[in-house]
Amino acid sequence: MAVTRLRKDPWWMTAGIYTIIILFTIIAVYPILRVISISLRPGNLLHTTSLRLIPENATLQAYLTLFTKKPFLRWLLNSTIVSGMVTILGVALASTAGYAFSRFKFRGREFGMISVITTQMFPVTMLLIPLFIMLIYLHLYDTFLGLVIAYSATVLPFCIWQMKGYYDTIPVSLEEAARIDGSSQFGAFYRIVLPLAAPALVITALFSFMGSWSEYLVAAVILNDQRLFTLPLGLKQFQSNFSTEWGLYAAGAVMVSIPVIILFLILSRWLISGLTLGSVKE
Repeated sequence: MAVTRLRKDPWWMTAGIYTIIILFTIIAVYPILRVISISLRPGNLLHTTSLRLIPENATLQAYLTLFTKKPFLRWLLNSTIVSGMVTILGVALASTAGYAFSRFKFRGREFGMISVITTQMFPVTMLLIPLFIMLIYLHLYDTFLGLVIAYSATVLPFCIWQMKGYYDTIPVSLEEAARIDGSSQFGAFYRIVLPLAAPALVITALFSFMGSWSEYLVAAVILNDQRLFTLPLGLKQFQSNFSTEWGLYAAGAVMVSIPVIILFLILSRWLISGLTLGSVKE
């Protein structure tokens, strides 16, 4: 019996691969470290050209000011409310719409799927004027609900196609067996299909959350009341025509990123399967 030996790459090729990986990792991580460094600088060193990651006389004063003298907690609460509503609405609508496109054959199905994905071809800036006019007519301008509707309209097309692709990988025979046992169509969907689609639901929830957590442009058009400002709008107040509070800006950026990092860590075990299985049809 012939024994197949695995070909071993030469040492210089392995070293080159690791060097490239380390280089790109440094390029990706260094700006983040610089933002953290700026947030730790005392007020008299904000414009220094020093490349030290830990500045001299490092201080947490920017963070203390952010929480005690600025309405950062209100901005955080507003962003949490909006992002939570968009996530719930996105998961609910995408999970049901994706199931309908995957399982049912009806007139206009193909046109509907193409129409949904076509909306992703246009930048969000093209939708600002129609969204603005629509919310004015609905009396939802300058409200959380209006912002949630605008965000949901931008994230749903991708989420629907993501869910549809994942449902295609789930055998129809499982639902047929449930129907034979006396379950309704909705019962089979709720008890059989939906639990199996948990990885795709996680991707949908994460994309919906990310699409609204750090978005600035749409919120700047729809929200005018400072009491309703989300985190991106609030942090923009640290910048003016004549000066920018870089310490507070950097501290706010660090704090905004922490919930996203925690969310990624919690949901990481579902991310890989959710991104890969939904793209393969069995």
